[in-house]
Amino acid sequence: MAEKTPLKVYRVLIVDDDRSLLKMLRDQLEEAGYEVLVAESGREALRVFFEYKPDLVILDTRMPEMDGYTLIERIREVSDVPIMVLSAYGEEDDIVRGLEAGADDYVLKPYRLRELLARLRALLRRYKAYRQEPPIVYRDDYIQIDLQARRVVKEGEEVHLTPTEFRLLAALLEQADQVVSNKELLKRVWGWEHRNDLDYPRIYIWHLRRKIEPNPKRPTYIRTEYGVGYRFVPKDRKGLVHRYNELMEEKVV
Repeated sequence: MAEKTPLKVYRVLIVDDDRSLLKMLRDQLEEAGYEVLVAESGREALRVFFEYKPDLVILDTRMPEMDGYTLIERIREVSDVPIMVLSAYGEEDDIVRGLEAGADDYVLKPYRLRELLARLRALLRRYKAYRQEPPIVYRDDYIQIDLQARRVVKEGEEVHLTPTEFRLLAALLEQADQVVSNKELLKRVWGWEHRNDLDYPRIYIWHLRRKIEPNPKRPTYIRTEYGVGYRFVPKDRKGLVHRYNELMEEKVV
């Protein structure tokens, strides 16, 4: 019997034009304790998404009217809800395209139910943790990062990061000036289920650099430690503070 989801009943939207798979996965997730919505096309999925506001989306990439990649991009324009791709296409280009569009996970068909449920729970767990980031703030004359407020401002302009990009930045910032290994990033940002997906940090670091670095081709904040991992290098070490310390200083003044 499928494992039950404790406490909160999460609402999951499944998008696939394969009706038999749609019914099977819907039954499996409902048995596991989830509330399930379904759609057979990208356009129908957008309507359901805006009307019912699901907690997580599972979608295929090849669909009529609007493909899964476009659907991800449309959702990302308005929401940071966790997105899982469930596809029969597992070439590296397919996976990279899905992640670059804004998906948080990529699972191949035919899927194994226990693994899919574990990944689904991990996505929801990490999304909840993303909403409770530690009160660390970094500021210099170029960028301001507030983990608890989940806010990044670059040269006065707010930068939109996906939940995965933000968790990755938080993992690096919390250990500023220290090397964070690829395995540690996979564990912290994606969970143990992705311990062998070494392409994930590389792909998301590339996206993160494009959004926050003055020159992504010559990064100054996120440095690569070849063969090991990555390191966040503060431009101004005095700009890295803990929100608690900042509040105490304000009280003293």
